[in-house]
Amino acid sequence: MRLHKNPPLNIVLYEPQIPPNTGNIARLCAATRCHLILLGKLGFDLSDKQLKRAGLDYWQWVSWEHFTDAEAFLTTLSSKNFYFLSVHNERPYTKINPQEGDYLFFGKETFGLPKEWMERFSECCFTLPMWEPGVRSLNLGSSVAVVLYDGLRQLGKF
Repeated sequence: MRLHKNPPLNIVLYEPQIPPNTGNIARLCAATRCHLILLGKLGFDLSDKQLKRAGLDYWQWVSWEHFTDAEAFLTTLSSKNFYFLSVHNERPYTKINPQEGDYLFFGKETFGLPKEWMERFSECCFTLPMWEPGVRSLNLGSSVAVVLYDGLRQLGKF
């Protein structure tokens, strides 16, 4: 595990289930020097073999941690520095005004983020707009890429 000091943004994956999605996001984090947090029960093993399969050979450049107690982790944060991204919200991600070190939360591929979190912190909830009602969701890696790069743009990182 490698930790960057003062990452521009932190990407939090709540109970990710698909190793290739997590690997793709790990590469995004490595490329942008953002920090990746795997939160809660994972849908795959964190053994060396699984990590290599999920993130190819990029894990040596990924700043990451795994916290098993999702609720305890959430209580360590100020509600002023995190955002929940979900298809179950209506406010577009373009309304996020990120600050250095903020946390962008994304839910597990099948169920998203806990409903009780989004109810408790409704002011922190955002979505990626989709106009076709037949499309239920976007790929997790694609969603993270859109929001992450827009956040980095807003922070003046380019």
